Amino acid sequence: MQCDVFSTTPTGGNGLAVVLDGDGLSDDAMQAFARWTNLAETTFVCQPSDPKADYDIRIFTPAREMEFAGHPTLGTAQCWRAAGGVPKASGTIIQNCGVGLVEIDISADTPAFVAPPTKIDPMPAEMLERLLSQFNLDAARVRGAAVLNNGPEWHVIEMAEAHDILAIDLDAVGQTEKVALGLIAAHPDGQPADFEVRMFGMLFGIKEDPITGSLNAALAHWFQGQGRAQAPYMVAQGTKIGRVGRVHVAPTSDGQIKIGGHTNILIEGHVTL
Repeated sequence: MQCDVFSTTPTGGNGLAVVLDGDGLSDDAMQAFARWTNLAETTFVCQPSDPKADYDIRIFTPAREMEFAGHPTLGTAQCWRAAGGVPKASGTIIQNCGVGLVEIDISADTPAFVAPPTKIDPMPAEMLERLLSQFNLDAARVRGAAVLNNGPEWHVIEMAEAHDILAIDLDAVGQTEKVALGLIAAHPDGQPADFEVRMFGMLFGIKEDPITGSLNAALAHWFQGQGRAQAPYMVAQGTKIGRVGRVHVAPTSDGQIKIGGHTNILIEGHVTL
């Protein structure tokens, strides 16, 4: 299947290819197919290797395997269900991947995964200075910066307002630092969402990612560590590249964070590998 994740508008989210019968495929075959689809990620569903899991998934970009990624987690779960998959526990799918078991809540209208733990470190001052200079960002409008790791590693910067990051013209500035850069800033009027996010994937060989679930999960844990993720909020992403991405972030009563979004299944068929 091919699906579109984190948007209620078909083709407004982030595309994902899902191979529902990945057992028996070699690593090279998986990587070759992911390279051929040329989507941000392609996943392969395999029989569970952990008795608690409903399935294992392998996640590949066109260039490398990922331990975890957000939109592949939600999109794969919805495709698996649409293909007849029945979870062991009602209302919850358990995915096994490179970071271990990930819980996906399918009991509500908006499916959501429990954000995996995030390691939070300060961003070196010299790196922050280089990134601000590269993207013509005003240091006086920086609200915070950090290096986050929840499988992928993210260099993140919070700016004062959404227009600070929406003003960046990637065609004009280019990308030189080999990091994955996540930018977040508030919409002062709460429209079209509470925050705007952009992700420039210099590390992953992509220009700008439409919607990035794992980045938003890491950002939510960063906010939580600052005592700020106390209530649900909505993130818009992909605005500058014509997408209508919406990420639902919701803290739980037990201190966890759920990252939710809608999935549209656009293509169903067979693939010969």
